[in-house]
Amino acid sequence: QVQLVESGGGLVQPGGSLRLSCAASGSIFSGNAMGWYRQAPGKQRECVAIVTSGGMTSYSNGGKGRFTISRDNAKNTVYLQMNSLKAEDTAVYYCNKRFAAAADYWGQGTPVTVAS
Repeated sequence: QVQLVESGGGLVQPGGSLRLSCAASGSIFSGNAMGWYRQAPGKQRECVAIVTSGGMTSYSNGGKGRFTISRDNAKNTVYLQMNSLKAEDTAVYYCNKRFAAAADYWGQGTPVTVAS
């Protein structure tokens, strides 16, 4: 059964931190590079961070220097540590495999709101 369950979002003040988690089914997670994506109101979904099965990471300009992606292969879980949050980070955050398409299965996401 395909499953992606994101959690950890919430309301945080500018400059604050959040740690997102994503529990994935083995069919999506095992052996695949995984990513965190976000969709802000009125905007297209974008990828902010990728981690390969071996732990190599890459980030979009929006997350570089502030976000850290990691994975626990034993738990089929991906994490996103977000620091120094800005208002423009407000979005619904999703995880999925790298290069996931709109037509692929997506979880419900976890909303992040950065506001004072």
